[in-house]
Formats: sequence, structure tokens, C-alpha cells
Amino acid sequence: MADERESRSRAPGKLPKARYERELYRLQTELVKLQEWVRTEGTRLVVVFEGRDAAGKGSTIKRVTAYLNPRVARIVALPRPTERERTQWYFQRYTEHLPAAGEIVLFDRSWYNRAGVERVMGFCTPTEYQRFLHQCPVFERMLVEDGILLRKYWFSVSDEAQEQRFRQRLDDPTRRWKLSRIDLESLTRWEEYSRAKDDMFVHTDIPEAPWYVVESDDKRRARLNMIAHLLSTVPYHEVPPPVLEVPPRPPGTGYRRPPRDLQTYVPDHSADLEK
Repeated sequence: MADERESRSRAPGKLPKARYERELYRLQTELVKLQEWVRTEGTRLVVVFEGRDAAGKGSTIKRVTAYLNPRVARIVALPRPTERERTQWYFQRYTEHLPAAGEIVLFDRSWYNRAGVERVMGFCTPTEYQRFLHQCPVFERMLVEDGILLRKYWFSVSDEAQEQRFRQRLDDPTRRWKLSRIDLESLTRWEEYSRAKDDMFVHTDIPEAPWYVVESDDKRRARLNMIAHLLSTVPYHEVPPPVLEVPPRPPGTGYRRPPRDLQTYVPDHSADLEK
């Protein structure tokens, strides 16, 4: 714990906003190229986002998908399992969300729930937990052997930064929904989650699907670092876009728009802002 805090204190300062936005846009442009390569080559790409609550996973996913086609790149954020799903093979409800050819799937939390919150909060039995540690590497090797590109990112946040973000969410009505009692309880179980993460890495940081750690106390740096790394690990290339031209508008044929008073318009709320 002391070593982690010491390493945080040597971390670089916050990245200037202008420089961050310039580089983010460049990387997002490359993500569009990656998307087109995935689509045309029929590649299947899975990106797993894991980490503590308020580590910056969701905001990074937003930046990754900002300019991507939702028909190609989709986010999977599953709710708690139903009673029926609890009786299935643990990985079963995740497999149905895996990509087909030409698709990218971003897991906002994944099957690693069992190694983290379920273990720490007692939502699974010791037997179920041990079975997960045994089966997870096998499951991921199967995905990779079948041709899926699997990337796993762990967003690492300090206890101070996590607590600060929790307090900001409590005071922000637009982000208050992100907090739950379980999230807040993670503050009192910091070391338990740390041990769970360490054990998870021991068993699932495999050559076929290694973990990549993203330092996320500075969200701007975390987003840039994660996206740049993802791009560097996929052998994509730019796919020339089809040649398109805007056709000339044909001459009118006598169409007349119906009177405006026959339709119901939304009130001009924006006009009130000018008063």
C-alpha cells in the first residue's frame, strides 16, 4: 500500500486540456480506421475494461466509441444475473455477447466480476470462485485460439482519487446514479479488493491474454494511454473509403409542404434562453 502511494506521488502532473484534446482526436481518428479494418477483414475484437469503482473505465469507453459506428462497435454492460442465469455455466451469459465477424465488443466489466466484487462481497461461494480461477484461462485461450483478438485493461486508481471521485458524484445530480451502497462499501474494503486483484492477476495474466494496467489517477492520461496501446497491439491498416459524390438535386415536381399549423412542434425552449 505504501509503495503504491509512493509511486503515485511520482506520477506526472495533469495533462493540459488543449494538448489532451488534440491527441485524443488524433487517436479517435485512428480508431475509426481500426473499425473499418475490423469490418472489412471480418475481424473479431474484444476489449475488457476492469478496475475499481470510479477508476475511469466508463469515461474511457465513451472516448473510444465517440466516433465509431454502433453497428460495428458495441458496449456490453450487463446487470446482475437473473435467477435463471445463476444456474447457468458462469461464462454462458457472456458468450452470447461475443462479436461476430467484423464486430468490436467493449465489456464495461466482464466475467471478472467473479474475481472481484463477487468474491469480496460474498456473492459467490469459495467453490465457485476457485472454479472460475481454473476455468477463466481455459475460456480465454479458447477465444484466442478461435481467432478473437482479446485485450484486457485494468484501470488502477489510488484510494485518495477514488474517494474524491465518490464525493464528486454525491454532489453531482447527473452522476449520482453511478453510486451504490456496494460502491461506497468498497472504500472500507480497499485491501480486500487489492488482494482479490492480485490473486486474479496470478491466475489470469496469461501469455495468450495478458493484463495491461492503466494508471488512471489522471483520467486524461489514462484515456490516451489506453487507446494508444490498443491501437499499437492490433495490426490494422487504413482501408481506402469508397469514392462518393453528392448527386445534383433534381428539379422540383410541384411538391408543396403542408401548412405548418397542421403539425405539432416542440416548444422553442432555446428562445427562452435569449431573453
